[in-house]
Amino acid sequence: MRRVFTLMIALSALTAVHARKATVTMDVTNVRLQTITGFGAASCDGAMKPYGTDTKPAELLYGPDSEVGLNIMRMEISPSFEGDGWGDYDWNGSLPSAKIVKERGGIVFGTPWSPPGEYKTNGVAQGGKVNDKDENDPQNQRGKLRKDCYPKFFPWLNSFLEWMHDHGVDVDAVSVQNEPDWWVNYSGCLYEPSEQLELVKNYAHLLDREKYNGVRLISAEPLGFRNDYSNTLLNDEVARNQVDIIAGHIYGHPPLQYIKPAAVLAKKYGKEVWMTEHSVSDGLQTLPEWDDQLEFAREVNECLQSGCTGYIYWYMRAHWAFVSTGESKYGSKNARKNKLLPRAYVYSHFAKNVTGSTLLQSTCSVDLTTNAAIELSAFIKGDSLIVMAINSGTNDRDFTIRLNDTPFKVNSGEMIISWGNESFELCQKEDLVEGENLTTKEAEHKMTVELPAKSVVTYIFHLDPGSSAIEQVTKNADEGPASYYDLQGRRLDIPHGLCIERHADGTSRKVFVKD
Repeated sequence: MRRVFTLMIALSALTAVHARKATVTMDVTNVRLQTITGFGAASCDGAMKPYGTDTKPAELLYGPDSEVGLNIMRMEISPSFEGDGWGDYDWNGSLPSAKIVKERGGIVFGTPWSPPGEYKTNGVAQGGKVNDKDENDPQNQRGKLRKDCYPKFFPWLNSFLEWMHDHGVDVDAVSVQNEPDWWVNYSGCLYEPSEQLELVKNYAHLLDREKYNGVRLISAEPLGFRNDYSNTLLNDEVARNQVDIIAGHIYGHPPLQYIKPAAVLAKKYGKEVWMTEHSVSDGLQTLPEWDDQLEFAREVNECLQSGCTGYIYWYMRAHWAFVSTGESKYGSKNARKNKLLPRAYVYSHFAKNVTGSTLLQSTCSVDLTTNAAIELSAFIKGDSLIVMAINSGTNDRDFTIRLNDTPFKVNSGEMIISWGNESFELCQKEDLVEGENLTTKEAEHKMTVELPAKSVVTYIFHLDPGSSAIEQVTKNADEGPASYYDLQGRRLDIPHGLCIERHADGTSRKVFVKD
């Protein structure tokens, strides 16, 4: 099987005569939606075990110079430095990987699976569910944060931030709770939406943001991205002012049906929306391997279409994730430990190209909500128009991109393609040149390119700088409320130089900020 990672191939290979193909059409507007902060995974594998001194997954996956380009890492905040009593979970476990991520300009955030057991109604870090078959079993005790310990919760988070800082990592954000709606027999803590509101509204001011570099607060992360958790916070002015990021997971809950309604209030109030955990199906048991990778690409795309500014997968290393475990029972492609897997290269389409971009409003001749074989998204980043296309079908398509009523003018481009049937290609790069494999009609602002079957393709169109409509505004730092990000999507507490300015209504523009 031939694998090409970043190979510039001869244009003549793309000029062969093809049978007439059906056309899929995308209409791109200049309406800016959310700016994408980035993509990541959790620092653990196996049964949530953190990597400790094994930093190879982070080294392979993180940073703009890596093959994958991730920039967000999630770690567990165990109940104490010593761990939670349910395995090798302690603050040391993720520290070496967190250092790699921060050294490479990434974002590190922590999520509690449980606060300290002594703060809870059942007295232990375990969630309290012992007997899954009988919820009325007297041994089952629903583990919740005791009301008299609400004042201790955010100071406990401060102790985690202090320890991480003293050991060389400034954590960028902390969450209230992992899956507050899921009663478990491992580390866990239950909150009703009203209980999360009480905790955040009355006590989140105790999170020492000034001391810990403007650390941001992430809402609790429900199992199914339930908007009753996020909306309860956002509908309360005091709580809303304490929360920076609305988060959740999508186990059994399609993003277009669950994230999208949850993102409505978040966008209204200028909050980010992160999908912070999901493990897409294991294709070795459910789908042909490449079809499973296409399903993963579709999920990432649909999260962005639903309003996400960040997508964070579950494990970094697993046979259904990005880095091989080396276990031969999962097949020859996974036999060598710490080898990048096909899903990593699919993820790189988003991580290396979409991070720091702004999603553009677009329409297409297929409906994303009907599980269509084609999924499309368009983004603007600097002087590049980026179009993501996923073709899960078995037929090649002609792909027409129309730029009606936009100031964009395309003069060249490139496509990065991953495809597969029996075998697959990983991130093969090809030039797009007018007259050969890029057909443009300037008067109609229309381009037609090829969209191969069973493929994930990133089209990067280079725009005439004078027509890209990216506002190059010189702005003083004290002009009005807004949030700022560098061109890689990292939030800036003190904006300076060329950066992205995001407003509460979801619009963004590129500005130059003077001291």
